[in-house]
Amino acid sequence: MAKQLQQTNQKLYETDYNLWVLDTVKKLKEQDFAALDLEELIDEILDLSRREKRKLESLLTRLFEHLLKLQYWNSERERNQGHWQGEIRNFRIQIQRELKASPSLKRHLVDIFHDCYQDARKIVADKTQLSLETFPETPLAELEKVLDENWLP
Repeated sequence: MAKQLQQTNQKLYETDYNLWVLDTVKKLKEQDFAALDLEELIDEILDLSRREKRKLESLLTRLFEHLLKLQYWNSERERNQGHWQGEIRNFRIQIQRELKASPSLKRHLVDIFHDCYQDARKIVADKTQLSLETFPETPLAELEKVLDENWLP
């Protein structure tokens, strides 16, 4: 019976994810722990952490992109400076909100800092048609400064 229940839960997870989530919540509320698809539930909970980390990676990369544009894309600065500064503020606010909700993710930001910067260099080089060598290999500043709302390059 338990094996059949597990197969039914797994099939639901594979065929209708939303329905699986709603069914899992119902079972949790009813404390029907024996009927839970624990393997998938554990994977989903772990995936929540991975999603938060990927979100921070994206936000930090986008922040670096706009900092680099502001610093090095001289031909477009006059026309786009306000937009870039607004985006810089936006990404900083979003990163700070994520860190406020999950302070333990600060360590992850430190770990991905250089990789996000390198990704941003490549993206900005493509977008601006400037040579990759235009942008320094080392980040424009340390993490604290990059996240400081009063700092611009």
